[in-house]
Amino acid sequence: MAETVTPSGTTGPAHILASLDLLLREWLPRQRWFAGKGRPVTGFSPVAVTELLPSGRLGLYHLLVRAHQPPAPGIAPQPGDCYQLLIGAREALPPRLAPALIGHVDRGPLTGHTVYDALHDPRPAAVLLEALRTRARIGVLRFERDPGQEIRDGLVARLLTAEQSNSSVVYGDTFILKLLRRVVPGVNPDLEIPLALAAEGCARVPAPAAWLRAEGTEAAGEPTVLAVLQPFVRGATDGWELALRELAKGEDFGAEARALGRATAEVHTALAHALPTVTLGRGGLEPLVGGMVGRLEAAARAVPALRRHASGLRSAYTALAGLAAEGRTWTAQRVHGDLHLGQCLRAPSGQWSLIDFEGEPARPLAERRMPQPAVRDVAGMLRSFEYAAHSAGPPAPGWAAACRAAYCTGYAEVAGRDPRTDPVLLRAYETDKAVYEVLYEARHRPDWLPVPLSAVRRLAAPGRP
Repeated sequence: MAETVTPSGTTGPAHILASLDLLLREWLPRQRWFAGKGRPVTGFSPVAVTELLPSGRLGLYHLLVRAHQPPAPGIAPQPGDCYQLLIGAREALPPRLAPALIGHVDRGPLTGHTVYDALHDPRPAAVLLEALRTRARIGVLRFERDPGQEIRDGLVARLLTAEQSNSSVVYGDTFILKLLRRVVPGVNPDLEIPLALAAEGCARVPAPAAWLRAEGTEAAGEPTVLAVLQPFVRGATDGWELALRELAKGEDFGAEARALGRATAEVHTALAHALPTVTLGRGGLEPLVGGMVGRLEAAARAVPALRRHASGLRSAYTALAGLAAEGRTWTAQRVHGDLHLGQCLRAPSGQWSLIDFEGEPARPLAERRMPQPAVRDVAGMLRSFEYAAHSAGPPAPGWAAACRAAYCTGYAEVAGRDPRTDPVLLRAYETDKAVYEVLYEARHRPDWLPVPLSAVRRLAAPGRP
C-alpha cells in the first residue's frame, strides 16, 4: 500500500480504510459502476490512500482499494477489482448531500464523522480541478495537463447524475472530468487515443486538457490512469437521446445517421495515421474468431434462450474463418471499441463528436488496445440503431434499417469503402456484439432481453452470408 499523505507531505492516518471497511461493503455494491454485482464484498485491501484535505470540518481522501469477493460459480479465483473512490468526511452532512451518503463512522480515525461520495460536493470536486491546473504531486497521485490549454480557476463543479460506468463532473460548462471507477495499471485508451487524435488534428474528439495518474501503486510499476479532463461540448445532445426524441416524433433520422457515419470514418482515418496498423491473415484472425466462439459458448451456457440459435450464430464465425483460410486478409487498427449512440455528441452546430474511448471495461486492458478491423465500431453503431428502434413505443424496424443504410453510406463517403461490401466480416462482428448484449441484458436488465434476441434470430437465420 502507498502511504497516506497530506498535501504537505507528512505521514497521515494509517487506518482510514479500516475505518470505512464495513460501510463500503454495503455501499459499493449498490453503485452503478461496481462490476461484481450479485456477489458480496468480503473485504478490502488498500492500494493507495491519499489525504487531499485534512480531516476537520471537511476531510477529503482519495482511495484506490481492491474489493475482494467470492468467485462466480465455475470461475477460478481472481485478484479483486481495484476501485477509485473520493471520500468526503464531515461532522454532519447537509441535506443537499443526502444522496451521496455512505454512512456514519464509529471506528478508527474517522470516528464521529459522516462519510460520503465527495464528487457530489462542489468543494472537493474543485480540489481535483485545482490540482490538475497546478500540476500537483500528492503522494502517489500525479496531476498532469496540456500546457497549451488554459484551465481557469474558480469554475463551479456539478456531478452528472446519468447512469454511467464511471463518474463525470462538469466544471462551469467549460470542462468535463471523467473519473474512472474500476482501474487497472497500464496505458488506458481513454487517454491514449484522444491524445493521439489531438496530435493528428482530428477535431471529432475533444482533446484532453489534463489527466490524473497514480504511480508506484502496483508491483508491475506501470502508472494507472485515473481521470481525464476534456473540453465540455456545451449544449450538446448525446446520440441516444437525440435518436429517441426524433423517433418519438416520427422524424427521419437518416441525415443525422449519415453525418454520424462520416464522423466515425474521420476518426478511423485519423487513427490509422496516428497509430500502427496490422494486416490480419489466417494466423491473426484465428484468435479473434476463437474469442468470438468462446464468448458465444459462455453466453449460451448462461442464457437458455440463446442455445437454440447457437449453431446458426456459430456459422457467422466459421464463414469468416473460411475466408481467412482461403487467403483473404483484412487491415486492423485502433478503434473506439464500444461505439454506440450514447458515445456520440451532437453540438448545436450539428457537429458530431465521439467520446469515451475506454472500450468495454469488462475486457482486459491489453485486449482493448489490440488493433481490430474498423468494422467492429460500425457493427456496434448498427446494433445501437436497432436498440433505439425497439425502445420508443412499438418496434420500428424500418426506421432502424434506414438509419443503418444512411450510416454506412456516410461512412463510405469518407473512408472510400462501404462496410456492407464485406458482409461476412460485418455479420461476424454484429453477431459478437449481439451475443454480448444477450448476456448483459440477461444479467442486468431482463426486460430488455427481447431486443438483442430479435437480432440473434436475424443473424442466425439460414441463408445469411
